[in-house]
Amino acid sequence: MNTAADFAAITSFVLELEKLKAVLRKNRPLGQTRFENTAEHSWQICLLAMSVLPHAAEPVDMGRVVQLLLVHDIPEIDAGDVNVYDATGRAAAEAKEEAGATRIFGLLPSATGAQMYALWREFTTGTSAEARYARAIDRMMPVLQNLNSAGQSWRENGIRIDQVTRMNHPKISGMFPTLWPLLEQQLQAAVTRGDLGPAGAE
Repeated sequence: MNTAADFAAITSFVLELEKLKAVLRKNRPLGQTRFENTAEHSWQICLLAMSVLPHAAEPVDMGRVVQLLLVHDIPEIDAGDVNVYDATGRAAAEAKEEAGATRIFGLLPSATGAQMYALWREFTTGTSAEARYARAIDRMMPVLQNLNSAGQSWRENGIRIDQVTRMNHPKISGMFPTLWPLLEQQLQAAVTRGDLGPAGAE
């Protein structure tokens, strides 16, 4: 093991992560006019994941869930953030994310880089209980933000309730069957308030 070389590689990786603080998402922090960045999102969803663990439908290793959540958006340094409801944009971003994952995790010493890439791939494919949990959390947080910001990003992007339900229900309800009905009630109330578009509306 070459300690100096390993530390130089680790330093390059963690300094590259500074760029994640400049990747802007579509949600604004509550009460603020600026958009949140992806690094903030990653921190917040880790705490959400820890908080709702008692409501999970199956046991998970929370340490691994947090690892998955911390690495899953790192390739956005190269690919940027795409609105989850933009199917065309999401498809186009997949190749960029794959290339970004290879490049960025490749900055690390090989064993560590391979481990982080494997975590990213596990999240992306949703093959484990921990990945399913992490993916549910990743979808839950933007819903909570919009429900508590008068539908800020929903309104700005013309999102309808059927889109929100179709995107989020499969991921959230399977892992959190007691929480999804509560979110669904709030989504219906958001439509009534005009914070979220009704089903089928343009």
